[in-house]
Amino acid sequence: MNYPFSKVTLALTLAFSLAACGGGGETAPPPPPVADCEIEHSTLACYQGDETVAANCGLITYQVMVESFVDGDSNLGYGTGYGDSHHEGDLQGVIDSLDYIKGLGVNAIWLTPIFQSTATSGQDDWADRLDATGYFASDYFKIDAKFGDMAKAKELVDAAHAKGLYVFFDGVFGHHKGNVEPSPNGLTPKGSNNPVDYPESLAFYKEVATYWINELKIDGWRLDQAYQVPTDQWTELREAVEKASASVTYTDANGQTVNPLGYMVGEIWKGQNEIAETGYCSDKSPALHSNFDFPMRYSVVQTFAVEESGAGNRPATTLNSGYMSHLSYPAHAMPNLMLGNHDLVRFGDLLQRGDISSPDNAEYWTRHKGAFSFMAAYSGPITLYYGEEIGDELPGFADKEDPCDATRGRCDDHVARTSAKVEGVTGVTLNSNQADLKDYVADLMTIRSANPALFNGERTHIYSDTDIYIDHKSATDNNVLYLINISDSNVTHELTGLSIGSDGDLTDLLTGSVYKIAGDTYSVTLNPFEALFLNIESPLADGPQSPTGDDIIGEGFMGSCTNPDSNETAPLDVDMFIRGTYEGGDGFAATPASHKFSYKGLNTYQVVVAESKAVAYNFKFAASDWSTEFAVAGSAPVMLAKEQDLAAAVGSGTESPITIPEAGNYVFSFSVNNDGSANKLMVSKCAE
Repeated sequence: MNYPFSKVTLALTLAFSLAACGGGGETAPPPPPVADCEIEHSTLACYQGDETVAANCGLITYQVMVESFVDGDSNLGYGTGYGDSHHEGDLQGVIDSLDYIKGLGVNAIWLTPIFQSTATSGQDDWADRLDATGYFASDYFKIDAKFGDMAKAKELVDAAHAKGLYVFFDGVFGHHKGNVEPSPNGLTPKGSNNPVDYPESLAFYKEVATYWINELKIDGWRLDQAYQVPTDQWTELREAVEKASASVTYTDANGQTVNPLGYMVGEIWKGQNEIAETGYCSDKSPALHSNFDFPMRYSVVQTFAVEESGAGNRPATTLNSGYMSHLSYPAHAMPNLMLGNHDLVRFGDLLQRGDISSPDNAEYWTRHKGAFSFMAAYSGPITLYYGEEIGDELPGFADKEDPCDATRGRCDDHVARTSAKVEGVTGVTLNSNQADLKDYVADLMTIRSANPALFNGERTHIYSDTDIYIDHKSATDNNVLYLINISDSNVTHELTGLSIGSDGDLTDLLTGSVYKIAGDTYSVTLNPFEALFLNIESPLADGPQSPTGDDIIGEGFMGSCTNPDSNETAPLDVDMFIRGTYEGGDGFAATPASHKFSYKGLNTYQVVVAESKAVAYNFKFAASDWSTEFAVAGSAPVMLAKEQDLAAAVGSGTESPITIPEAGNYVFSFSVNNDGSANKLMVSKCAE
């Protein structure tokens, strides 16, 4: 069987096939050439540099799709668009909803594009729908009259600032549909329409980026299809935004005079290496502050639900694999995690697509809570899509329609653009489950905001297996332990004080409950999909001590790194390789010589792999033609230095995750039975 992709790669491949903005099937052009970005890889904290810039790590942004959100002015609205909504949204509707948004515990709001989108002569209904999204603006210096006007936009920004909310506009700096009006300085984009030419277009987009900071004092930009702009041009745009932000002020909710934040986050719907190259570049020449964390997003939905292709049922170790993708980024990077957006399927619909649960089932709501808890504990800024906080879904939609019915708004890339249900504004009455989830999200965001360890602390991964995931987060004197059970059964887990860096009480930040140490051990029981945020009251000076060194060195024949090759006839008649998402693995497609097994006798195959840093990835042992495929039985995670059962692993979703905690040489070993069927596996570090 041909098995060319991992689940993450499958997810990203699916993502590439969708429209990156606006819906309607527009094709994303190839990215421009990448500048020479020599990346010195990041630590696992969000950002440890300038204090002002580090504030971006604590962002909790609420995304609003303006045309489908709230109808605040019956005289405005497009009346058409992509997705199943009223298509009558406007700026007044956002203003009317600011108290509700603030009540969720968020501190920022992102509006999809609100600039004038003028129809071209003779365009059809599909082009009208695309104009409603704002992603092909015609006048970047004018508010779309179907959403409001400049005065209304200023009212919105001022009102949001007064409530303690940053405001981000959505910028399309790489494409248009050919009818762009000149800027106040007489500039226009240059070159083709999609994408535009750089550096010829730089002056125009600099004027766009700074105009709205000067006029309305917005706090930054979400940047559509950011890979269309070369990184050296992003560096100049970032510098212009930061300079403009430093030149103006506004009064915040505390009565303090502050500068706009000057934050920039890009949409690059690709894997971590391309995000690093086209969105971040190097610390010496930084491009964007943030890019959306698509690799982690797919790890999260595959763990708590399924992703759009239907792949899911992943172990808790998948969450750590998502974090390890951050090692591809430079130190200045601040990946921004989202559960969904206007181009993705809502989490509630994914739960139904995977035949996991539906809104009338308690598990539907506990899985939502689990996913939100992980976001609350995430190292870096996060973004919530409107409706997620109440578990919104589109009734009657779950399975992917192929071909999709775009006229009914049931295509994966715009099905989430439903009418907003805003308590106290749209006349909706939340049921008990919706209200409970909304309150839980607000509590989580309050805890996150009060504990910088969660969003910008040093992260130490304590433990994960099929069901349990545990992280230690620390920032100066703030130390928090995050635990989540991703299974549908109660799980009890014991932790040593040494492993989590504690010798005293652990206090639950949500409930106030206290966990006492007994000897050197804590015993913690978690309900299905329950998360705990435990404050470490008496942290050890040396912090948590993770298993390394001798603890990950195996014993016996399968643990030896020096077994000679055997002259005996091997039981398998094909060459076998480690195939996976490791760097250079090319999404399971590659069979590099460095990952090719040798036969050692005793029905055992081995290969020693040199790792230069801590890494995590998914893998299989497979022949180049996929005629033979093995992984840990049950697709379970690898436990270093432990012999585990091996099983045939055919097809997507049967690979195994592994976490390498430190640099060194590691021996991968597997054995088969006399008939060539799977037997045992071991991965361990080679002794020095």
